[in-house]
Amino acid sequence: MREERRDVVVVGAGPAGSVTARRLAECGLDVLMIERNQEIGVPVRCAEGVNRGIEDIVHLDRRCISASVRGARIYSPDGTAVEVESARERVVGYVLERRMFDRFLAAEAANAGADVWVKTAATGVMKDDNGCVCGVYARHMNETIRIRADVVVGADGVESKIGEWAGMHTKLRMRDMAICAEFMMSGVEIDDEYCEFFIGSFAPRGYAWVFPKGDGCANVGLGIGADVSADNRRAYDYLTQFVESRFPSGKVIAEMYGAVPLSGPVYETVSDGVVLVGDAARQVNPISGGGITYAMRAALIAAEAISHAFEAKDFSKQQLLEYERRWRKEFGHHLEIGLKAKEYFLKMPASRMNKLAHSIAARGPVKLKNLNSVSMLKEFIKRSPSILIDLARIMTLMSERKWK
Repeated sequence: MREERRDVVVVGAGPAGSVTARRLAECGLDVLMIERNQEIGVPVRCAEGVNRGIEDIVHLDRRCISASVRGARIYSPDGTAVEVESARERVVGYVLERRMFDRFLAAEAANAGADVWVKTAATGVMKDDNGCVCGVYARHMNETIRIRADVVVGADGVESKIGEWAGMHTKLRMRDMAICAEFMMSGVEIDDEYCEFFIGSFAPRGYAWVFPKGDGCANVGLGIGADVSADNRRAYDYLTQFVESRFPSGKVIAEMYGAVPLSGPVYETVSDGVVLVGDAARQVNPISGGGITYAMRAALIAAEAISHAFEAKDFSKQQLLEYERRWRKEFGHHLEIGLKAKEYFLKMPASRMNKLAHSIAARGPVKLKNLNSVSMLKEFIKRSPSILIDLARIMTLMSERKWK
């Protein structure tokens, strides 16, 4: 059996994997990133929307951006629109060209010195005599390869196997996942400066979205609870019905499908010789389903923690807990709040949701210093305290920090 030896092997070439690989290579480590698909960035399983916080992590190549947006409109079940904008900036976020974006990040990793292998699927982890992970088995072109490494980074997405193989608890329940379907459509009449979100029975235990892509095109999709999808109707069926009512003259030019973890983060994101980042660690905001920026922030923290582990020549779980503590302190509370908010809103009847939207919209557009789900929740509570009294516990979470 062919054998390779590297300092770090990164499994998965999405944003989490590529940013981790790039930063580790910049630190002078010998890094190999493997990707099971033959093309990085394909298939696209993402609505492609990000806020401007991404610019704090990476300098975006303009070719990666389909549209710049100035705000969002959230529609309640009865069609009442709540408009959300930045109080400081005209552009608050971007709709990405995800294929280009993922390839751009992978190219940055390669340019920094990381090796990148496509069409290479991890098939298991290697363990030493003490049960510590010391590499992965991979399959490439009908050849099994043994890749030894001091640290394995699991950036292998929602379907992650690295954590499971390492003995970590990463299993998702059906109720903690959303099944998503998305059409890229042409010939749609939309406001190109706003992303739109729709809440209603057409997307049970989820929501629908419309993200502008420019030139009369848009990503139109929805996510529904995986437990709902297990019934007679699929996400595709719900999306088809939504599109027929919202864009009857639009044309579907591409279809995309995927799943999003909405469970909140896994209990532990490190083990001996293993670090999980991005969707593999469930670092996704449960109320919005957004995870790109969180994944990239986690990747930078992971790379620093791994670099420190090499300086200490210690790849134990105890040493790698630096990553766990730091990412939870930096943004873990956002994910906790999102999980509590998701549980609350899923239980809210449509009539109450409509009343909430009426009271918020009556005071005009919501202007926020930072356009994110936590800031929106704070403002919603200010505008409608009588309806959101049950969310007091979320406000408490906002002032708390775990893993100090």
